[in-house]
Amino acid sequence: MASGGLDSTVTAAMAREEGFEPYLLTILYGQRHHIEVTRAQEMAAWLGAVEHKVLSLDLGGLGGSALTTRDSVPKNRSDEERQIGIPLTYVPARNTIFLSLAVAYAEVLDAACIYFGANVRDYSGYPDCRPEFLNAFKEVARLGTKAGIEGKGVELRAPLLFMTKAEIIIKGTELGVPFHLTHSCYDPNEQGVACGQCDSCFIRRSGFKEAGIKDPIPYRV
Repeated sequence: MASGGLDSTVTAAMAREEGFEPYLLTILYGQRHHIEVTRAQEMAAWLGAVEHKVLSLDLGGLGGSALTTRDSVPKNRSDEERQIGIPLTYVPARNTIFLSLAVAYAEVLDAACIYFGANVRDYSGYPDCRPEFLNAFKEVARLGTKAGIEGKGVELRAPLLFMTKAEIIIKGTELGVPFHLTHSCYDPNEQGVACGQCDSCFIRRSGFKEAGIKDPIPYRV
């Protein structure tokens, strides 16, 4: 799963380091930050991906998220605010849908593993980034696919799950990840420049600061 973001790029780089040939899947789901598709394409080129599929699926038609509607993206939230409830940037069942598509793609490829950049420590309250969700989905994939029933189901790996953002950045630096090409912002402008005020920007900037590494992307604020 490739979004062009920091976590998914480091995850893909780790998969390559572990000896896998990367096949990338990116979903254009009606998100306001379409720049992530461009970034994912650039990451695919950097990784030397065997294939990069971009699928269109309009989750905006369902609504329910500030990322797919005209609702305002929450800005300048405190640490305390980010620990309470599920934010408006949650897209209903997004990771369930995305992982289902990834499992289908893996079945077509007869792939051994799916790498997923979920992170429970910096997940902003999203329920579909928790280990409980991932464990449950592994069972769904085993029971609900031809490959699973035949005993050769795909393995789901989330290597970043318990890492801090700083640890992820340090790992990415060791792997040579071009962080200047990654995108994290929930509300970029038309040129793709990050807002600097949404939860994702805050988590990214804090991670770089904690890692003692300069964040190479520009911010509007």
